[in-house]
Amino acid sequence: MTPPVQVEQRRRRDIALLLIGILAVSVNQRPALVAVGPLTDQLRRDLNLGASAASLLTTLPLLCFGVFALAAPALGRRTGMDRAVVAAGIVLIVGIAIRTAPPVPALFVGSAVAGAGIAVMNVLVPAVIKRDFPARLGLVTALYTVMLNGGAALAAGATAPLGHLLHLGWRPTLALWGVLAVAAALLWAPQARRAPAVEPTVTAAHPIRLWRNGLAWAVSMFMGLQSLLFYSLIAWVPTILHDDGLTEAQAGFWLAVLTGAGIVASFAVPLIAARQAMQRPLVIATAALFLTGLAGLIVSPTGLVWLWMLCLGVAQGAGISLAMMMFVHRARDSETSAELSGMAQAVGYLVAAAGPLAAGALRDVTGGWALALALLAACAAALLVTGWIAMADRTVDA
Repeated sequence: MTPPVQVEQRRRRDIALLLIGILAVSVNQRPALVAVGPLTDQLRRDLNLGASAASLLTTLPLLCFGVFALAAPALGRRTGMDRAVVAAGIVLIVGIAIRTAPPVPALFVGSAVAGAGIAVMNVLVPAVIKRDFPARLGLVTALYTVMLNGGAALAAGATAPLGHLLHLGWRPTLALWGVLAVAAALLWAPQARRAPAVEPTVTAAHPIRLWRNGLAWAVSMFMGLQSLLFYSLIAWVPTILHDDGLTEAQAGFWLAVLTGAGIVASFAVPLIAARQAMQRPLVIATAALFLTGLAGLIVSPTGLVWLWMLCLGVAQGAGISLAMMMFVHRARDSETSAELSGMAQAVGYLVAAAGPLAAGALRDVTGGWALALALLAACAAALLVTGWIAMADRTVDA
């Protein structure tokens, strides 16, 4: 019989390894998308792409997020959530590799494949947190969203400088982020080997119940609107600032400030939102910060660029953190959490996919960014309404 001390040590080691795996996976859920933003001008020049065509590089992964989010809970039940996550990591690596190929279609195909892998991670990692850290939901969700935003900030700030430093074209520069994905898959692999072949419980409500649930729809629309704002900003903020006179490197730096500013909010918001009374005030603050930053970009993009980027950065960090908290707080168990996460991300990312595409199209039609930014401001106002409803003190299966 194994001594109790050794059993406890092994349990703590496994928990620590799982947490490290969660953090490693979370870092990889954004760089494959965010890295495109700082390189958009190079892509457009090299491939002769218009703004609308370039926006597809952000829109395609988002469409895949939505489509494959629907399949993720079933995949998690069939193979076990831990095995599904490591398989998704391998798909992400394959997608990154495909888009380095010379044919232009490979860039779009690879982006879509990478998006499919990230979609499964997006849905199942919050459910793993709900399952394995029920007593520390706020803290682990905070760490998860910090690394999510940290990966985005790293890609935003380091992509262009790395390309210049290593004298690389845009294709090998994008491929560099595959190194992080390989590391995450290797770190998660031990957890996948230890995990059961299938999830031990099947007690969650059938998905059809969620599709008829008003609270689930409010969570889904909040997820969609905050994602629409985030992906529209990371796709076009570098171009907006470049059009207003900044260099590509300067524009990439301010995008990094935007994504980096969300890191503090990503950590603080889940801890604060653990108290039900603070959830709706946080929604109000998030919408107000989005509106302030967007108004600033309309009036004077580079005049007070540091202030606009800080407002938008804190808002996007708070927005994604609140959405992740909804997945775990509005569900009674880990399987319901996976189902709610799947529905919210399916609806949400399909809504979000319209953002970068619509912004690019409006830029092509009008020749400026004012109308596109005004549309995003309207989405920020709608975010307040959906967030207020979604923060009701009840669960979707109540």
